[in-house]
Amino acid sequence: MSTNVRVVVDAMGGDNAPGEIVKGALEALDGQKNLTLIFTGQQKPLEAELKKYKYDKNRVRTVFAEEVIEMAEPPVAAIRKKKNSSIVTGLTMLKHGEADAFVSAGSTGAVLAGGQLIVGRLKGVERPPLAPLIPTSKGVSLLIDCGANVDARASHLVQFAKMGAIYMQHVMGVKNPRVAIVNIGAEEEKGNALVKEAMPLLKECKDIHFTGSIEARDIPYGAADVIVCEAFVGNVILKLFEGTSSMLLSQVKKTLMTSLRTKIGGALIKPALKATLKDFDSSKYGGAPMLGLKGLVVKTHGSAKAPEVKHSVIQCVNFSRQKINEKISQQFAKESPES
Repeated sequence: MSTNVRVVVDAMGGDNAPGEIVKGALEALDGQKNLTLIFTGQQKPLEAELKKYKYDKNRVRTVFAEEVIEMAEPPVAAIRKKKNSSIVTGLTMLKHGEADAFVSAGSTGAVLAGGQLIVGRLKGVERPPLAPLIPTSKGVSLLIDCGANVDARASHLVQFAKMGAIYMQHVMGVKNPRVAIVNIGAEEEKGNALVKEAMPLLKECKDIHFTGSIEARDIPYGAADVIVCEAFVGNVILKLFEGTSSMLLSQVKKTLMTSLRTKIGGALIKPALKATLKDFDSSKYGGAPMLGLKGLVVKTHGSAKAPEVKHSVIQCVNFSRQKINEKISQQFAKESPES
């Protein structure tokens, strides 16, 4: 029998809270028989939203938190000041073992700061990275880091690579995942100081299948399973990836409506086009886990709607069942001087 997985959902975070957040989380209950949801948020709007749905009340709890951390607030100050916010309440439950995972579409800065300050890092982990899955022509790749550590060191990138490989192998089922570092060329002599310092360390690492450099243009083609970079580069890649995808989809739709001929052609290719676009819908892969913490924290887009929230919750279930934190702990315990 599978172990019950308790997921705390920040009902007040994001542009579409609490409506889409509650809807998506409740949808995750279907097909996940060992899932328990715990919503944190303001009592009146949360209760009003829950009344709209029929669900197993034995598998859903509410923990009210009347404060909300806004997107523009300084993250660390907000975490310390607003103890009764939905984010702090959820992260505190995770810290005390009252939950197995926490999902939020709220302030990225607050979630990242709270993850480190409240939940804390696993022993041996220097910096916890934010790692979203991005769709490629071969499936998905893990982009690590996309926003948590702008000024990373070479040793951090090596740890990102190891944690990313563990995630891709055990959660996504990729055997011997290919790990590459983002660079401006395939030649080893290219790159900035950070890449040049990290390159030999990654090559010497026996715990990963390191394939060398990867250029940004090769990422959409699935040239690597784990894409290693510091957060500034990763965030630029992610945002450009999302913007380009949205622009191309808009242009395709616009082109197909320009004339009677294109409209007929569009109708003929619509089933195949929808199937292809579905493969490149990043929302079906959930949010970005913050790897290396003592508990699982998943950050979804601020604009997340029900499907992304649903898949983020399911993502937490898979993460917990595969005991990813235990595997990361074991990996870093082997490298500790005390072990």
